[in-house]
Amino acid sequence: MIHVRGLAKEYADLKRGKFAALAGISFDAFPGEIYGLLGPNGAGKTTALRIISTVLRPTAGTATVNGFDVLTQASQVRHQIGFMSANTGVYDRMTAWEMVEFFGKLYGLSDELLRTRMEDLFTRLKMNDIRDQLGAKMSTGMKQKVSIARALVHNPPILIFDEATSGLDVLVARALLNTVAELRDQGKCVVFSTHIMREAEKLCNRLAIMYRGLILAEGTLEELRDKHRENDLEELFFRLISDHERARAEAGNAADDAAAAVQDIQASVKS
Repeated sequence: MIHVRGLAKEYADLKRGKFAALAGISFDAFPGEIYGLLGPNGAGKTTALRIISTVLRPTAGTATVNGFDVLTQASQVRHQIGFMSANTGVYDRMTAWEMVEFFGKLYGLSDELLRTRMEDLFTRLKMNDIRDQLGAKMSTGMKQKVSIARALVHNPPILIFDEATSGLDVLVARALLNTVAELRDQGKCVVFSTHIMREAEKLCNRLAIMYRGLILAEGTLEELRDKHRENDLEELFFRLISDHERARAEAGNAADDAAAAVQDIQASVKS
């Protein structure tokens, strides 16, 4: 349902020159599963999800969403997905009902279908008591419910959650995770990015461990544990990062040695 191949994204940095936020990642996500992107801040998770959601254009590589290309068929892609992040905002002067209705109309839903879906969502997410609540007066948990509803109102086959529990209290975060699991059980394809080990262990059917724009390892939790002979996901995670940093340091030393050798040769030729 989501197919990513060689996806790369580079930015120009005045101090460092070109900076690779993504360095050619590939993965697939399918219906009825939660595919997790696990990594620290700056690993490239959000960049990958923004490209898949057509917010960013990749420097290289391809991505298709339910058969539609993110570059050439961006409008069709947007109708296939619901996107939610910790930064998903609500409008202070709109009620919960007005906000979800507004996004439903943006997706071109008829008035009758939109009302049916909204009634179902507000009941399922236990939002009827905040139907007329203004965004400015909502708690964080209320805002998260509205964000979920607006991501689901057009009944997309694919849901993307980018660090969606960041900043939430324990009870609200738990309710959100339960909702994500329910969406998977309904046959949705869910991509869930997080830096929290417990969330990844509890939710994800398959995981990609990301660091410095790369996927260091991928598979089910059992496959990762067997392959790396480590039962504790946190220890596995830190070992992969440590191994990667060690390899980078060794490569850097080798490059420095090579550069020094070239300089010696050039000096000897001149003399």
